Amino acid sequence: MEHGGILVNRTIMLPTSLDEAVEALGASPAAVPVAGGTDLMEAVNAGRLRPAALIGLGRITELRGWRYEDGGTAVLGAGLTLARMDRPDFAALIPALADAARTAGPPQTRNVGTLGGNIATAAPAGDTLPVLAALEATATLARHGATREVPVSHLLTGLDPLRPGELLTWVRVPLLHAPQVFLKSTGRSGPARATASVALVLDPARRAVRCAVGAVAPVPLRPLEAEAWVAGCIDWEARREEGAQAIDPAALAAFGEYVATACVPDGYGAEAGSPLAIEGPSAAAVRLRRTVAVLARRALGRALK
Repeated sequence: MEHGGILVNRTIMLPTSLDEAVEALGASPAAVPVAGGTDLMEAVNAGRLRPAALIGLGRITELRGWRYEDGGTAVLGAGLTLARMDRPDFAALIPALADAARTAGPPQTRNVGTLGGNIATAAPAGDTLPVLAALEATATLARHGATREVPVSHLLTGLDPLRPGELLTWVRVPLLHAPQVFLKSTGRSGPARATASVALVLDPARRAVRCAVGAVAPVPLRPLEAEAWVAGCIDWEARREEGAQAIDPAALAAFGEYVATACVPDGYGAEAGSPLAIEGPSAAAVRLRRTVAVLARRALGRALK
């Protein structure tokens, strides 16, 4: 049959329930689950992927919504579309994730692209990924007769990857009820692929700052030392006072530089073996650090307002 402009001569299964999907994947562990197909079909068209079989998840309505869970957690279906995350009710719940979804591409992409697809594909410039890393979200992976919880960051880095026969079903996001910001830089105006992005969330209960930088490396990066340092520079009590300054502007600027230096290596953009990595930052590294520093500084500044 023809799918997305490609002639596909392989099995396509269309389960109507989560149990059916898990059972189908258990019977065919080499099959590839597909919902929106935006990333998958790009890989197929480019010849990077030749799936033996496809398991279509579009008919499984339970994976396309979200719900609250006791303990202050939002449970998001893996089939939740980017467009759905941009709606006001969801944006009020997890604003940084809504902002990331809003900028993830043109409407036709956001209407079919899904949260689970973003995670499974793990594209370096995936806009939702640094937000999930900063929020310390976890993923539920189901296989026949069992489920397990894995930090999304572990899936992305390969520390604890998807195993054959496992299906990504839910994403659990702790609700902090505190400011959170997502910012990105692109090479042009309008929705476009990020050259760098920053997700930042405040955790007032722990007096902590969480930050993740996307698009500058194969996976989102957490500058943990910068997070810990700047958390100690914030006047957490002043945050609650109208017009009070919660952080010194010099510390805010230093945080941006700290994050940029931690996430962009000296040799970024230089050819392999180039002496630039020894002599100092390459020109590409300097430019990208400048961008990341501005994004990190602005994100924290907005979160503290």
